[in-house]
Amino acid sequence: MADPHRPKLIQRYTAGERSNHWVIAITFVLLALSGLALFHPAFSWLYALLGGGPWTRILHPFIGVVMFLCFVVFAARMWRHNRMSQADVQWLRQFGDVVNNREEKLPEVGRYNGGQKLLFYVLVISMVGLILSGLIMWREYFSMYFPVDVLRAASVLHATFALIMICAIIVHIYAAIWVKGSFRAMLRGTVTWGWAWKHHRAWFRSEVKPSSEGK
Repeated sequence: MADPHRPKLIQRYTAGERSNHWVIAITFVLLALSGLALFHPAFSWLYALLGGGPWTRILHPFIGVVMFLCFVVFAARMWRHNRMSQADVQWLRQFGDVVNNREEKLPEVGRYNGGQKLLFYVLVISMVGLILSGLIMWREYFSMYFPVDVLRAASVLHATFALIMICAIIVHIYAAIWVKGSFRAMLRGTVTWGWAWKHHRAWFRSEVKPSSEGK
């Protein structure tokens, strides 16, 4: 028998979506740390993460390909949920209400709000920039086909996109901590009705029958 005092739950992510997300997260951490080791001698101690300098140079690009492919799958599934709407534009304009938790003044948003959608596009652009510049720099397979000036430009772009992505992920993690209940969605796949109603009301309405709202 169901516990009448237990909050009702609604599925936000499937097991496949959560698994894919965590593979992306783990590969991102490995790439960020090993990338820092490759970027500057001050971080050379991070080479130990992947077994030393030679192994880091070998594994870094392969891990990057894994992250990119997993991200493509994740982005393809989430693309339709991240299309900007007028409500999202208005949400971004009212960012002062967002940071001050005045959610009652904000327009109703779907599965993702304007900030999450903006972050999604930043990640897409960064990921494409990283894979293209990374392929050009991949000495074992592709770098010999490009002149040295192109390699130098690719190196600068790769570092730039990496920095942008690291900053974007920091924002992503901070927002997940700030909005209580968000981690549950990616760990268990569900959120409470109250969480969905408060933070993503338009999405909640589309997932729950109108007659059930507020119960």
